[in-house]
Amino acid sequence: MTATEMDPLVSSEDGYGSAGEKSESSSPQPLTTRIKETLSLFWYLGFVAFGGPTAHVAILRDHLVTVNKFIDEEVFTELFALGQGLPGPSSTQLVISTASTHGGAISGVIAFAFWCLPGFIVLSLSGSYLYSFIDPSSPPIWLLGIGPAAMALIFKASFKFVQNLDKFGCGIGLVACAVAIMIAGDEHMEPSSSQVVYPTLLVSGALLCFLDFSLGPDRSIGTYYQPTSESTEPTKKDKMLVEKIGLSIFQGFAYLAIWLVLLIGSIAYVNMTTSNLLMDIFEVYFRVGSLIFGGGIVVLPMLQSELVPRGWITNEQFFQGLGIAQSMPGPMFNFAAFLGAVTNGLPGSLTAFVGLFGPGFILIFAMLPFWSRFRHLAWFKAVIKGLNASAVGLIVAGCVTLYPKSVHTYADTMVFILTGGLATIYNFQAPFVIFWGCLLGAIFSSSVLDVGQKHLFQAM
Repeated sequence: MTATEMDPLVSSEDGYGSAGEKSESSSPQPLTTRIKETLSLFWYLGFVAFGGPTAHVAILRDHLVTVNKFIDEEVFTELFALGQGLPGPSSTQLVISTASTHGGAISGVIAFAFWCLPGFIVLSLSGSYLYSFIDPSSPPIWLLGIGPAAMALIFKASFKFVQNLDKFGCGIGLVACAVAIMIAGDEHMEPSSSQVVYPTLLVSGALLCFLDFSLGPDRSIGTYYQPTSESTEPTKKDKMLVEKIGLSIFQGFAYLAIWLVLLIGSIAYVNMTTSNLLMDIFEVYFRVGSLIFGGGIVVLPMLQSELVPRGWITNEQFFQGLGIAQSMPGPMFNFAAFLGAVTNGLPGSLTAFVGLFGPGFILIFAMLPFWSRFRHLAWFKAVIKGLNASAVGLIVAGCVTLYPKSVHTYADTMVFILTGGLATIYNFQAPFVIFWGCLLGAIFSSSVLDVGQKHLFQAM
């Protein structure tokens, strides 16, 4: 039996939950079966997930919603918005939460491990032996097309998410997009201001949709799920979701308490005791991971301002490691493994990795029991819709700000257009889009055909 059979959380050709009424009265499959099914879908994603958080969302959506029908579009979108509203790596939190909806917290942990492991290993070894084996300043030609291909996936994902918004949601997303672009391009604003502005935009979007929903169906601008006498109580599908996740409200509060204890305790420890390098590393990365809204791009200036003044790493080492991290699959937060390894070898790598990922990892498990129990409520759906609208605006802003950083030459533009066509018109899956990006980038490079090598902005 596959993950898509007897599972009311999985969509079918007839729509949400229409896998059969029989499934509504069925109990979940045995936990070991659900874990195996989850593992079969997630084990290799860490090897093919190139392109950063937004591209990761596109990969996960194609893989879990479109191709394998592992999870319904509505559930996927809600979990995406939930992760955007929490500090930490949003794409990694999406991996954890989608896996947990089928196989519980154990599946979430397993999916997290496979998602991060390939990049963690490479970046840990690179941080320890970079100058002996790798020269990031001269990347091999097969890496040249990854950036443009990843951007094609980002644009595809953005378009898909925008299509799911109504006019009111689009308005919220447009404002969030414009503000995010302003922060990225304004000479008088620090990039770190996004730590305050991004969560403010997310909360504002949620509040606006809640207020608009409260006006009622005749006066509201947006389109909302309207409760009926039957929908005020959780359905069998909702109860099945709660049972499959397997986390109680008490456990949710316990995870929140663990996060607070680790955050406050680590800060107090390093300020009240003699210096311990590994503990200092953990405190810095855990504190940064607790403040980051917006994912891997936002974390970079914070890490640089924390690490370089301490003498743990030089500016040159920081950007060399960043070049390797950007060419690796998996989450950008794996960059912590490189930075920690440069500071204190493999123990430092593991400590930095746990510290930076820790807050987001803990908080997504803290929120899942609340989300699964309240998602059937109409007002809660309106709040999630507002979070999602603001999050989509931030993704579109990422398209604008990341495009010139990934597409430098006319050859890159050719790769972007061709791989974008493969992804959107011919529905190629993300791993094959990345493969063709690598192949085309190598073919167009100066070492092979030597075409389109003029830089876009220089030529203009």
